Amino acid sequence: MTHAIPLLSSHGCAMPQIGFGTSQLGDCGDLVATALKAGYRHIDTAWKYGSEKGVGTGIRVSGVPRGEIFLVTKVSHEYLRADAFAKSVDESLSNLQVDYVDLLHVHWPSPEKVPLAETMTALARAKRDGLARHIGVANFNIALLEEAQHHCPEPLVTLQGEYHPYLDQRKVLDYCQRKGLIFTAYCPLARGRLFNDPVLNDIAKTRGKTVAQIVLRWLVQQGGIAPIPRSSNPARIAENLQVFDFELSAAEMQRIHALARPDGRIANPEGRAPAWD
Repeated sequence: MTHAIPLLSSHGCAMPQIGFGTSQLGDCGDLVATALKAGYRHIDTAWKYGSEKGVGTGIRVSGVPRGEIFLVTKVSHEYLRADAFAKSVDESLSNLQVDYVDLLHVHWPSPEKVPLAETMTALARAKRDGLARHIGVANFNIALLEEAQHHCPEPLVTLQGEYHPYLDQRKVLDYCQRKGLIFTAYCPLARGRLFNDPVLNDIAKTRGKTVAQIVLRWLVQQGGIAPIPRSSNPARIAENLQVFDFELSAAEMQRIHALARPDGRIANPEGRAPAWD
C-alpha cells in the first residue's frame, strides 16, 4: 500500500505526501502502530503534544523498520534559546527512542523573546550534528519565514501550518511554491468542523467517498502540500490514505476553495500566533 503514496521533494528531502498526525492523541502507541500497519510512513509529533513516547512505542510495536519511516517532531516555543533547544532535541530523541528524526521543526516563533538568528543557528546545528536529517518551521508568517531562511545556514524544507477548506492560505502557498518549500497542512479536516458541510457532503455522495477523503484529495491535488490528518478510529485511519485513486474535477476543486471564510482559522493562540498572512 505504501508504494501508492507519492513523495514531495525539497532540498534533498523526500516526504510522503500524507502523514499521520498525533496532536491531542497523548498515549498513542496503538494508534501509531495501526497507522504504520495501514501503510503510513510519515508520522508527525511534537514535544508539546506529549505524544512522543507513544509514537516511539508505536514504531517499535509496528515492526516497520525505522529507515522506512519519515519521523517528524518539533521544539516548543519555551526552548528556543540555543542551550534549551539542544536539550529539547535530546529529550525528544529519548522520548522517541531513536537516534535521529527525519524532520525537526521550530514549533512556534518567538522572535520578541529569543532572536531568530539564535534559534535558527540551533536548528541548523541539530541537522549538522546528525540529530535531524532535515529542518523546517511551523506557524511562521511569510516575513518570519524569510527572516528564518536568512539566518539559517542550512536549507529549510517545509513550512507547517493550518490548512483546510475553511481557511484561505493562497498567499502562503504561493510563497512556498516559489521557494520550493513543502507545505505541511495540519488540521486538514478542521478538527471535524467540516463533516456536516453541505458542499463537501454533496461531492462525497456523488463520488462515493467520505468527506475526509474528498478534503484530503483536494489538498494533495493542489501539489506541494502534505496533509497530516489524525484519527483515533482505525477504519478512518485507513480510509484517509485512500485518496490517490481518484481526481476531483476543476469545478469540484473550485467549489471547495469557495468554502474559505474569514473566521476559518482554528489554531490561533494568543501571545504565540504571529500576524497571519
